[in-house]
Amino acid sequence: MKFIPTRIPDVVVIEPQVFGDHRGFFMETWRQDRFAEAGIDLPFVQDNHSSSTKGVLRGLHYQIQQPQGKLVRVISGDVFDVAVDLRKSSPTFGQWVGERLSAENKKMFWVPPGFGHGFIVTSDYAEFVYKCTDLYAPQYERSIRWDDPDIGIEWPLAANEKPTLSAKDEAGAWLKDAEVYP
Repeated sequence: MKFIPTRIPDVVVIEPQVFGDHRGFFMETWRQDRFAEAGIDLPFVQDNHSSSTKGVLRGLHYQIQQPQGKLVRVISGDVFDVAVDLRKSSPTFGQWVGERLSAENKKMFWVPPGFGHGFIVTSDYAEFVYKCTDLYAPQYERSIRWDDPDIGIEWPLAANEKPTLSAKDEAGAWLKDAEVYP
């Protein structure tokens, strides 16, 4: 596995070693010792799996208490995945980094605790799986607007195209008003 830091060093792209032949492929998606060597040494306590259609945008989500680190990957289709630093004391507070994840490229994305997370589906359909370092706690869940100009995420949308959002994400807070981490 290759662990590639992004321009926000705590967020990491993981490129697994894929072994393929005429039967298909094999790859390791999680190996505790290799992840620990790369500085990702938190226990995973919950796995999630979602499916969405083209143009669905989920996020930007985080839990203000019981923050979750997320190891994310796509098993069908293609998404543009984003992490936003929500740690007020961080030199990269309010900055974002994004990565194209697909069933084809098999990349994974490490979104550490203290970050907001979201993605938009860029294929007709996508299935998304992720491991979390803490349990889902809806009472602590928060959402920041996907289109916050103070963050300035460059979502892969055509001019004037709007994503499909949940009511919760439509009502997300602006970063300047949001509850964030110290």
